[in-house]
Amino acid sequence: MAALGATLALTERIVDGPAGFTGVNATPEWASEIKRLARERNATILAHNYQLPEIQDIADHVGDSLALSRIAAEAPEGTIVFCGVHFMAETAKILSPEKTVLIPDQRAGCSLADSITADDLREWKAEHPDAVVVSYVNTTAAVKALTDICCTSSNAVDVVASIDPDREVLFLPDQFLGAHVKRITGRENMHIWMGECHVHAGINGDELNAQAKSHPDAELFVHPECGCATSALYLAGAGEFPADRVHILSTGGMIDAAKAAKSNQVLVATEVGMLHQLRKAAPGIDFQPVNDRASCQYMKMITPAALLRCLVENRDEVHVDLETAALARNSVQRMIEIGNPGGGE
Repeated sequence: MAALGATLALTERIVDGPAGFTGVNATPEWASEIKRLARERNATILAHNYQLPEIQDIADHVGDSLALSRIAAEAPEGTIVFCGVHFMAETAKILSPEKTVLIPDQRAGCSLADSITADDLREWKAEHPDAVVVSYVNTTAAVKALTDICCTSSNAVDVVASIDPDREVLFLPDQFLGAHVKRITGRENMHIWMGECHVHAGINGDELNAQAKSHPDAELFVHPECGCATSALYLAGAGEFPADRVHILSTGGMIDAAKAAKSNQVLVATEVGMLHQLRKAAPGIDFQPVNDRASCQYMKMITPAALLRCLVENRDEVHVDLETAALARNSVQRMIEIGNPGGGE
């Protein structure tokens, strides 16, 4: 009865608004209730690196989306609560079709995943019938089902390099990651979809250049989805910033690099939620965002109130039909067979 009373006292505060669920703060009482409800539902809680710090701290696992989905597939719990955006929860369902997958707020979408639909891809494939389709994991299940090989930001170069050099490649949906891969591989027969993550695209070269000049002893961690990735490589190539201190990295790669960093300060070009895990991984280093406004409103829709509602009401469940899931799973499996499974975005 005491547990029921505690739950009711918290849930009565939940407010549903256009920007998400609010009204509940991440108090010790809330944390205790989340843990109790997760045990009761036989659920494992996953949190992406871009989530609010309080959501990351309550999760059982924190990391890149694909890495989290693979962890969840091996976990004994029958329910997966994915604190991230919708395509990530779909990926968890693709890899764990027999499990219940919940997302705390189904309205948490993704501008990058939304930049290409299955119909868009069908039309593009019809224009290049012999091409190999390489899709970044930041795509919907329907797009993955039409894909030959998936990739992550950490293994995209390896995936494209593994393809017969005489075959055309359709790379989607991120134009900045695609440009990075094309630059590294030197592949001319690679067509790139002009999609973007609105947050990463907004971190521009001028900001990076200004930050680099004002912090000459720092290291640079730059996500390849960023609009400033080319500028970072230019700074290194032109000798304006030491090349050994410029790192183009996935979010998972940033964690590893943080532990090996030689500078006392690191400038980080990605969504600001990443700073929480970096500071935990290397507390002696001063991590600063290149753009402190680079916050994804969709990621931040997974609030303490949303997570509480999810566990109390068993919502929102994510479904992927079995045929789509099987086709999408094949494209992920082909990526893993190349030998560098990557972590995620």
